Amino acid sequence: MPASPLDYLKSWPLYALPHHAISRLIFKLTRMESSFVPAAITKFSKAFGVDLQQAVNPDPNSYKTFNAFFTRPIKPELRPVAKTALVSPVDGCISQIGNINQGDIFQAKGHHFSAEALLGSNAEQAKQFDQGTFVTIYLSPKDYHRIHMPCAGTLKQQVHVPGRLFSVAPHTARSVPNLFARNERVVALFDTEYGEMAMVLVGAINVAAIETVWDGLVTPPKGKKRSIKDYTDQNISLEKGQEMGRFNMGSTVILLFTQDAPKFSNEMISERPLIMGQAISG
Repeated sequence: MPASPLDYLKSWPLYALPHHAISRLIFKLTRMESSFVPAAITKFSKAFGVDLQQAVNPDPNSYKTFNAFFTRPIKPELRPVAKTALVSPVDGCISQIGNINQGDIFQAKGHHFSAEALLGSNAEQAKQFDQGTFVTIYLSPKDYHRIHMPCAGTLKQQVHVPGRLFSVAPHTARSVPNLFARNERVVALFDTEYGEMAMVLVGAINVAAIETVWDGLVTPPKGKKRSIKDYTDQNISLEKGQEMGRFNMGSTVILLFTQDAPKFSNEMISERPLIMGQAISG
């Protein structure tokens, strides 16, 4: 679907906003302990259709901060991990899915970005995904915001790429050029039985706090330079379905696979909703 005039009208004001200042304020507010937290959780849940009964702890009064609620764990029996090769890493909706042709990744009609830019300007790394596949999954405010492994893998490297914090809602994906390659993001590179895999956790306005299980809170960081951490000698291996990180407020996950990886199921199409652990390969 191409961008509409309304999409551009909703997106243009974002260019002028102080993305990081707003997001740092939200960071502080969502971590404040207050007697107003249960009421805020209840109102938020009603407004966005959050099913609190799926949470391990469904009682709004049990959460000390709004962020504790937002990153709540889900009852494991409600997210069984499929036995297929690849599973969805999150609850969300497919934004785009397809092949990586000569490093080019489709964002929306009229908009593309490069794997090299997405991975933090690493041309050598990006080459490994030529002729491979990608899927972009958008997490809405109502979704479960922990991120899990789509297959088993051993961590090689983590890259933090500073950037803007545009909204990653569907209307901005349709109207903001290079959206996912210009927003702040954390890139986790894994060795898997299917070759290399990249998991890209994309930040957005109000979502400037991204965690990984091996490094804790990666953003917000100090400084504005790209940082790279090597993990090849630390033997950090995660099983399929195991938690690898979380968004403190929602955003987008992009998976990149090499051409040797299992192919996505034919049922995997744009705008399809997913739940964590659901089969995504054939």
